[in-house]
Amino acid sequence: MRRPWLALFGVVALVELVGVALDSTPTQWLAKPLLAPLLLAYLWERRRRVDPVAVGLVAATAGDVALLVPGQAAFLAGMGCFLVTQVAFLTAFLRHRRPPVAALVGYLVTWAGANALLWGSLGALRLPVLGYSLALSLMAAAAAGVSRRTAAGGALFLVSDLLIGVGAAGSDFPGRDLLVMATYAAALLLITTGWVAATAGRHARPPSPAEAAQPVS
Repeated sequence: MRRPWLALFGVVALVELVGVALDSTPTQWLAKPLLAPLLLAYLWERRRRVDPVAVGLVAATAGDVALLVPGQAAFLAGMGCFLVTQVAFLTAFLRHRRPPVAALVGYLVTWAGANALLWGSLGALRLPVLGYSLALSLMAAAAAGVSRRTAAGGALFLVSDLLIGVGAAGSDFPGRDLLVMATYAAALLLITTGWVAATAGRHARPPSPAEAAQPVS
């Protein structure tokens, strides 16, 4: 029997958004570290194998925990974890299909433009952000080669992290943190479910004994 991992993810994501909106640290500690693991459970149930997307979700869990800790050291640790996530996703997507040239060019132009705008305000974070955002942009471009759903997920991941970069550069606006989390949760959901749909039939999970015993109608 398939478990309602996606429904649980939706509930946890809603709790996390409420925690962000109320600026409730305990609520965020309760919910945020569960987001990627719930999608990892969904991925495992559907594919029954460890692939780069699964590795990326594990790294995203570590990154989520690190980013809950205040301070620049924790921020850099979180960025390092999410760099692993981007490289893992990128590896999976490139193995599946080449990205469209237009997507690659568009994301690289976006990467260059965003870094040019934020460069003067990032201080010591300039080089880490430059490297991480390049991996993120390449992942988003590669996601466009998998499916429309993963393409949307890659784009939302970039938007979410761009909003984090805006905050790191010293700029802010009402609702930014809420928008960061909403786009991030949607990105993980779209990437994971899109990947499962795009690779259906490739390394599909075997039926459980109970499922195999059911008569064919």
